[in-house]
Amino acid sequence: MPRGDKSAYTDKQKRKAEHIEEGYEDRGVPKKEAERRAWATVNKESGGGNKSGSGRGHEESHASSEKGGRKGGRAAAGRPKAERSASAKKAAATRKRNAQDARQ
Repeated sequence: MPRGDKSAYTDKQKRKAEHIEEGYEDRGVPKKEAERRAWATVNKESGGGNKSGSGRGHEESHASSEKGGRKGGRAAAGRPKAERSASAKKAAATRKRNAQDARQ
C-alpha cells in the first residue's frame, strides 16, 4: 500500500477528516496543511485505518478534539487585556480585508 493511501480508512473516518479539514481551512490554514492536520487528528483519535467487520474496531479517544477549545483559551488568558484587544482588532481588520478580496 503506497504512502498516503486512504483505502484502509472507514467511511466514518474519511468524513471526520473532511470535516476537520474544512474547519482548518475556514481558519485560513492552507489546503495541504489542513489535510495533513486532519488526517493526523483522525489517526491520533482512532489509531489509524480500521478494517471493516464486526468486533474489529476499538474505542476512539477524543482527547485531541476536547483539548482544542481549552488550549486556545488558556493561552489568551495569560496576556494583558490591551494586548488581547489589539489582537482582536487586527484580526477583525484582516477578516474584513479578506472578505473584500473574496468578493472581487
